[in-house]
Amino acid sequence: MSPDPVAGKSGGVSGRLPDFPWDHLTPYGDRARAHPDGIVDLSVGTPVDPTPELVQRALVEAADSPGYPLTIGLPETRQACVDWLARRFGVTGLGVDGVLPVIGSKELIASLPAHLGLGPGDLIVQPELAYPTYEVSAALVGADILATDSLTAIGPRTPKILWINSPSNPTGKVLPPAHLRKVVAWCRERGVLLISDECYLELTWTGERAVSVLHPDICGGSTKGILAVHSLSKRSNLAGYRCAFVAGDPTVIAELLAVRKNLGLQMPGPQQRAMVAALNDDAHVDEQHARYAARRTRLKAALEAAGFRIDHSEGSLYLWSTRSEDCWETVSWFADRGILVAPGAFYGAAGKQHVRVALTATDERIDAAIARLA
Repeated sequence: MSPDPVAGKSGGVSGRLPDFPWDHLTPYGDRARAHPDGIVDLSVGTPVDPTPELVQRALVEAADSPGYPLTIGLPETRQACVDWLARRFGVTGLGVDGVLPVIGSKELIASLPAHLGLGPGDLIVQPELAYPTYEVSAALVGADILATDSLTAIGPRTPKILWINSPSNPTGKVLPPAHLRKVVAWCRERGVLLISDECYLELTWTGERAVSVLHPDICGGSTKGILAVHSLSKRSNLAGYRCAFVAGDPTVIAELLAVRKNLGLQMPGPQQRAMVAALNDDAHVDEQHARYAARRTRLKAALEAAGFRIDHSEGSLYLWSTRSEDCWETVSWFADRGILVAPGAFYGAAGKQHVRVALTATDERIDAAIARLA
């Protein structure tokens, strides 16, 4: 889920979009970079550890790729996605016709309402605190967006799409199985497409592991009306490869495929081979999980010692931190210490007193942040 800088809004489609949030952080980044020991960037959450060697080898071995790739992806790539969901998360009943490789999860999320034909008058529901691209996807097609965690708060309107995200970006909250089952039932009763953003599914730290909405105990063994979005950016340090996929209802997957073929949205063949290698190997994921767990433990203790309270944060790669003040005051406080964090207001009004502190920095930079917090 990559943040790309954009120019200022003018007219046309860009005029419908919300301000690009990361542009507002630029002056704080400049101040943090002025620190004598350099910046500790805990804002965006971009991976910094090496891409696994087995994945790099797979990419190199597939470098001779003169022909056009197919939008549907290689059979081996789709099968690797099916096998990974089954092996790691107990998903059953999913075939390769229910999987579509995509060029990074942000591209899919931003374009999905358009590809499914949504427009003005349609309603999209997102979590109260959410990844900003859900809102962008609605704005691009002129649809209405409602941010709420309560099904009853949706009222009499029937949404076209309901997004859930567990573990959450930004809060790290993990939704329990009972809640997931309730949301599945609610959406099916009303014919609402449920899309579960599961990009951090392998990254949980406390309590039970996160559960995929495609697990038979959640969806009743049927993918009807459900999609799950997955990314290899964080779990395999593949953000630069733009490897992701969407899985679920074959009917919806077929509709997305039909549109995306016409748009030429094709994941390059070498990346698909790298994706197979990454999904078929669990060892590098467990090693990376251990790295992040160690960083999380040290950074969490330092934040708490500095007077911050950590809310949720059971999963994902962030510590949802507050000391009960306006988030921009907190961002400024960190910047004065050469540390850049993300203001909670980026993710919704309910985050105005929190900041999101990423774990994605080297051990040396994490240690620098801890020293400055002390």
